[in-house]
Order: sequence, then C-alpha cells, then structure tokens
Amino acid sequence: MTVYDQDYDLKENLPAFLEQKYEPGYEVIVVDESSNDETPDVLKLLKNDYKHLYTTFLPTPPYYVKRKMQSLNIGLKAAKNDWVIFANANHKPEGDYILQAINDTFDATADVTLGYLTKKGIKLQTFVECDDVRFHVMRKERKLQKVRTRKRKNFRFGRYDFLIVRKSQAIQLLAYYEQRPSFWQRQGLRWRIFWKNLMSSYERITYLPKE
Repeated sequence: MTVYDQDYDLKENLPAFLEQKYEPGYEVIVVDESSNDETPDVLKLLKNDYKHLYTTFLPTPPYYVKRKMQSLNIGLKAAKNDWVIFANANHKPEGDYILQAINDTFDATADVTLGYLTKKGIKLQTFVECDDVRFHVMRKERKLQKVRTRKRKNFRFGRYDFLIVRKSQAIQLLAYYEQRPSFWQRQGLRWRIFWKNLMSSYERITYLPKE
C-alpha cells in the first residue's frame, strides 16, 4: 500500500493487516510518499512490533512524474512473493481470517482479482488476463473520497477495495492504472463496467461469509 499523510489511518488500520492468521506467512509493504505528518514515526514504531512489515519511501518527485505509479513500482520491487495485493490503508479488513479465506478460494489461473469488502463478507471477481480488467482500473473516480466511502452496490460499479495481481503482470496493470480518460470516456467506462458486472453477478464470483 502507498500512503501520504495518513498517520491516523495507519494507527487505526495497519495492525489489522499485520495480524492476519495465515500459516504460509506474508509481508506487508508500505511506501510512504514523503508524508508531512507523523506517518514515518508511526511506521517506525509498528516495525518494532511486526517483523514482517517492510517500509520504504518515495522522495518528493518533480511535478511531471506520476507519483502513484512510481511509488507502486517501488513496492513491487521490494515484494518477494509471486502474488501481490494492492490495498488501501483506510480500508481495514474486518477480521484476522481474511487473508486465509482469500487463499482458500483464490483462483490462481487468473492474472488479476478484484476484492469487494461488504458487511457480510467478501466478493472476489477474477479476470483471466490483465487486459480484461483495464476498464475497472482506468476509472479515475475510484480515487475520489466520496467513492471510497460509499459502500452501497460497490460491486456493480466496479469500486473495488483491494486488487490481487500476479507480480509478473503488475507492470502492465500499472500502465492502465495511470491513464486519465476524459469526462465522456469515463461515462462510457462507467456504463461498460455496470453492465458487465450486472450480467456476470454469479460468474467467477466467490462469496466468503464471516465466521
């Protein structure tokens, strides 16, 4: 995950990512985008308690450099495993079984999987090839605060909470991630995603109820 001035989110939510009960083991990588608040201090304290937390930072780049893509690239280079999850510090997993539940149901033949957190559990939407998910990832609206906090019918509108990708395909994914479609292109993307998800509600979808 990448963070910028999110010391509160890290204090409240990062321990939930770090306390997952997952026997194979995992690592959590946090890239600090040169925060101006107490984010570096919070990460330093958490590293003392969690040995599988790896932190790094992105120096303040020139204005023309796409900061998000650059920080995610730094995180990918630090990742040691074949699969990575792009997560948000402000979306806390509700329970310590989430990672194991994903692993038990995960389709390893798909290059990309989108995850939707709901009050009753998780929905996983798989895409066989990285190119198949480009419309979901290109949507500029997914970064807006009003979209992050709106939980109703997120699946139908493609407002995913986390993303799982094969590390070897992640660079191609990031190329879609940083595209900036025009207003009318975004309208087309929105409806294309809506109809795709509406018509495939039970295709490649796994529902994981809470214990």
